Amino acid sequence: MGSVHIKNSKYPLLTVDAVITTAAGKIIFIRRKNPPYQGSWALPGGFVEYGETVEEAVLREVKEETGILIEIQDLLGVYSDPGRDPRGHMITVCFLALKKEGKLKADTDAAEVSSFTFNEALRMDLAFDHHEILKDALKSLDIKQKR
Repeated sequence: MGSVHIKNSKYPLLTVDAVITTAAGKIIFIRRKNPPYQGSWALPGGFVEYGETVEEAVLREVKEETGILIEIQDLLGVYSDPGRDPRGHMITVCFLALKKEGKLKADTDAAEVSSFTFNEALRMDLAFDHHEILKDALKSLDIKQKR
């Protein structure tokens, strides 16, 4: 089946993000190299390419931005507020993931990569709606640990 082109229609763009926990229980963030939110910390992620699943996209984006391999644990949620990104309507599929292997190394759109505790991250200047995503991740991870 080919792609459908509808004249003069606007559609949201699809992105992925990952809340990646390390063995030490920290969360991995990148410092954005480019606008919007240049210089702010953000969860690793980016645009889904045509023909790619969201799972493939998050693995690729995380590897490109942080240098590490992750294991997807769960779907955290879908964030679709039309105002969440100043570039336009972006819908993100966000995953909970674990760092599997590799050394943190900033690349592509990342100026820097580091890990922080949840408490540190909640006090930081995070890009987009990543405070909301982080709070959802904290609730989700807390529920899983209590099972």
